[in-house]
Amino acid sequence: MRNRWSATDAPDGADPVAPLVYASRLLGADPDLVLHGGGNTSVKTTVTDLTGEPVRVLHVKGSGSDLATMTAAGFTALRLDRLHALLRLPRLGDGDMMNELRCARLHATAPDPSVETLLHALLPHPVVLHSHADAVLALTNQPAGERLVEQVYGERVVVVPYVMPGFDLARLCAQRYPERAHAGTVGMVLLNHGLFTFGADAAEAYRRHIELVGRAERRMGLPRTRTAPAPPRPVPRTRLARLRREVSAAAGAPMLLRRYEDPAVRSFLDRPDLAAVAGRGPLTPDHVLRTKRVPLVGTDVSGYAEAYRRYVEEHRDRARTELTMLDPAPRVLLDPELGLLTAGRRDAETGMAQDIYRHTIDVIEAAEAAGGYRALPAGDIFDIEYWELEQAKLRRGGAPAQFAGEVAVVTGAASGIGRACAAALLARGACVVALDRDPSVAGSDGPSRLGLRVDVTDEAAVDNALDAAVDRFGGVDMVIAAAGVFPAGQEIAELDPASWRDTMSTNAQSVAYLLSRTHPLLALAPGGGRVVVIASRNAPAPGPGAVAYSASKAAVTQVARVAALEWAADGVRVNVLHPDAVFDTGLWTEEVLAARAGRYGLTVPEYKRRNLLGTEITSARVGELAATLCGPAFAATTGAQITVDGGNERVI
Repeated sequence: MRNRWSATDAPDGADPVAPLVYASRLLGADPDLVLHGGGNTSVKTTVTDLTGEPVRVLHVKGSGSDLATMTAAGFTALRLDRLHALLRLPRLGDGDMMNELRCARLHATAPDPSVETLLHALLPHPVVLHSHADAVLALTNQPAGERLVEQVYGERVVVVPYVMPGFDLARLCAQRYPERAHAGTVGMVLLNHGLFTFGADAAEAYRRHIELVGRAERRMGLPRTRTAPAPPRPVPRTRLARLRREVSAAAGAPMLLRRYEDPAVRSFLDRPDLAAVAGRGPLTPDHVLRTKRVPLVGTDVSGYAEAYRRYVEEHRDRARTELTMLDPAPRVLLDPELGLLTAGRRDAETGMAQDIYRHTIDVIEAAEAAGGYRALPAGDIFDIEYWELEQAKLRRGGAPAQFAGEVAVVTGAASGIGRACAAALLARGACVVALDRDPSVAGSDGPSRLGLRVDVTDEAAVDNALDAAVDRFGGVDMVIAAAGVFPAGQEIAELDPASWRDTMSTNAQSVAYLLSRTHPLLALAPGGGRVVVIASRNAPAPGPGAVAYSASKAAVTQVARVAALEWAADGVRVNVLHPDAVFDTGLWTEEVLAARAGRYGLTVPEYKRRNLLGTEITSARVGELAATLCGPAFAATTGAQITVDGGNERVI
């Protein structure tokens, strides 16, 4: 564990919160210490309030903040005297505790303080840092965990047995810390939970944190050398898509399924005792919110769901409030053939579950080598999973986005209509696999978007892209075929056979191939497959000088009509949009636009609005309609052809 503190980069401490922000970011930047919002930090100061009176204040990480991106605004300032008064109470319910913490804030609009605020308040040190370091958990999560901690740290830390976070934990620490702390105490280890260190300033607290974690790493042989992810071994796309549909059915909503493998994962999956070690529980109870208590080993989703329902019923009496059962679908799946898979409604959720379980594998392996991995009993994990504070969040949660848990493949996604379709789907919560031969399509990847440079006329490249899409998201629910070319104007008497073949290949043949390869995935889509083909007004009403383009768009319209006939029994809807005069696309270069306007004896501005409504058609309008066609408003529509042209006499 390397000490990354830089005296050059660290703030000077004139504002005590500034060095804490710096230390928080150092902790948050190391996934071996904290993952995805885990951990918390604090500093105690004295400020002058509006009346001129000095007030002792605890600045503690606010709920929802991430240490990796922490700013001063992410800390909540609370009146320390009030927090100390709360610690003297014999008992305090979770809801009442959070209400009291909110009331103790200096600013009413500050974030909700961490549930571990009272623990930070009781420690008599200016700065407190808390992490869930892998190496410390590898020490504590063993049958002899407490003895191992004492061997590694001696009397430098106070050891606290596991108690559920919140008021009960703070009360236990308030009793145990004064009894066992001394002048040489630099930290506190909470079994099956994590590490606290403290100091006179952020630099000292951070140095102690790194030193203690380093000791645990040397004892446990962590962190293990990590290699780059390996491409998962090939499996039929439909196998993953079918598994995704089963997970979605168990969850009661469309779910994503992400696939991952590296040498360490492969070694773990090959363990003969995989089911036994993986079934012991999470590293720390809060992981249950991302991974559930145990993974599914194998692919029996219905069996896992039934076991989860039994687990809830067995522990229902432990709930401290009215219990709303979470969906019983697994969030982590371990299969020797498929690899490590994670499930969630959003791409970010599958990514977080993957990161957490990847670290879980390292800790389990280290603990097993040292004496055996042991997690907390199922009841303690249930207490966190169905904690009053988490259940309140569930009840307050709004409706998911329209296309949450669904995946769209969009061709021609680097510009124009394709890019607008991708943007509209992303805005409605879909994950998008953006395909284009323009390399810029891969330049804006992020959560929910996978951009791949693909020439849609290259069948092998299309197949590889679909493999990547299914490995990343688990399947395909929607296809928006928007890739297209518009060749230079040419009358039939001057036909260039090469241009004809290229146009037909891109605008029609590639779509037919894409649909043939996505049909098995669309048929397995949890909410039913949907296809939108971007054709053209030239299909129902061709114009002179555009024979290749008009014929190709007529051909792809026929492909879509036949698909609608053939696929209705599979619950797959196929519809066509006929845009016209969408001049903000890559098809319309200045030269092409001038040539087409000239053929009609119009100026370019006149040509842009040559429709009955006299309006300009934009890519965004087409994209919004394409997304709407995939939604519930058109659930009873297939085989339709809809114009987006402002009204055209020839079409009407």
